Amino acid sequence: MFTVPGRVPGAGTRSTDGPGPNPTADVRRGSRVSYSLAAKVCDDSQVQEKLARPLARLWRAAGPLRPWLAGHMHARFGIGVTGVVRTADGRVLLLRHRFWPADSQWAFPGGFAKRGETFPETVLREVREETGLTVTVGPLLEFRMGDRYRVQAYYGATLAGGLDGMVLDRGEILEARLFTLDTLPTAMPPMHRELARRALRAGNVTA
Repeated sequence: MFTVPGRVPGAGTRSTDGPGPNPTADVRRGSRVSYSLAAKVCDDSQVQEKLARPLARLWRAAGPLRPWLAGHMHARFGIGVTGVVRTADGRVLLLRHRFWPADSQWAFPGGFAKRGETFPETVLREVREETGLTVTVGPLLEFRMGDRYRVQAYYGATLAGGLDGMVLDRGEILEARLFTLDTLPTAMPPMHRELARRALRAGNVTA
């Protein structure tokens, strides 16, 4: 948060010994800097939003070339890690991903593991980066081959608290919602739908 300095008591007075520091001018300069920094943050957010839209259209239009592009954008052998996030009251957290195909945009949070990172650490980081939320990572649910030169790991996770502190990464995530088993969205990858069912049923949750 940026604050604008208030007026300094006694500002504007001048020493009879000659020119000296001008507190009023310093305050004005500080105000201009604070406003400039705040404006830059807003501008960066707007630029991110404007750039994300055409990039998302290009990514979806790439179709079968997406795995090839992903292989060149990330490590030669990528590990995708997904957090199957559920709540204590029997709902799952799904995100609508900007860069995913329209018929499967709703999915769990996740991304590529970084060098030296454990897979549970990847889940924690991806959930935090995409939503600003915190989870407790549970057991490995599924480990399988994905696209060429890529494997996919799915971990169970429990949301710590509610959605009050949620701050979405607007460059990648369009929205986030909690769903029960019988209200899962249609536009969802089959694997994520199956994992949602398994996670909720394992928690003795009925639809």
